[in-house]
Amino acid sequence: MMKLLEGKVALITGATRGIGKKIAEMYAEQGAQVAFTYAGSVEKAQELEAALSSVTKIKGYQSDASDYDAAQKLIDDVMEEFGKIDILINNAGITKDNLLLRMSKEDWDKVMRINLDSVFNLTKAVIKPMMKAKSGSIINMTSVVGISGNAGQSNYAASKAGVIGFTKSIALELGSRNIRCNAVAPGFIETEMTSVLDEKTIQGWRDQIPLKRLGQTENVANACVFLGSEMASYITGQTLNVDGGMLT
Repeated sequence: MMKLLEGKVALITGATRGIGKKIAEMYAEQGAQVAFTYAGSVEKAQELEAALSSVTKIKGYQSDASDYDAAQKLIDDVMEEFGKIDILINNAGITKDNLLLRMSKEDWDKVMRINLDSVFNLTKAVIKPMMKAKSGSIINMTSVVGISGNAGQSNYAASKAGVIGFTKSIALELGSRNIRCNAVAPGFIETEMTSVLDEKTIQGWRDQIPLKRLGQTENVANACVFLGSEMASYITGQTLNVDGGMLT
């Protein structure tokens, strides 16, 4: 049976851990060649390359997606190495949680820069080769918090709501060029970030979710495989919630 992403080249930002890593793994399994970025850990990037190099062509790039010029250079480097970019997944993101009263300007700016500016930077850089190819799928990682809001996360919620508005606008701008742009909004997903939380906090989350369990990274990666594939060829401008029904 043909793999869903056979012959595709995907660029995934922030792919050495959590959701980004699982997306890279599943994209490789589904036949895509994978370029990915990482901010700090060279060792983790090398581990991912080693783990997937027997499955597909894969290469990591140490690059700061929030840096406009670095994003342009990244796209140029990936185009030179892989020849094309069919799918861009803007996954890189951070949290700097605090109540607004205590939130520093620095923490507001950093979250906006990494979560929202990076999406602008990479998308602007990648649309030129995609327009030339008259094809492409851009997938932006948002969050249910960008839809519902969350106390103590005004910076994060604003950045993720911005991603949704950006996604809808780009879908309208680029639809006529056969370039699709969608967002994925994870709910509570088990990652390294959630593993440090106490059981009482996690149970509180479970109680809010109709499916009564936290999501797994593969649940989010599956949505990204679908949106990147031809199965979603008539879907654009949408936000797909992967949240166990939490926002239903």
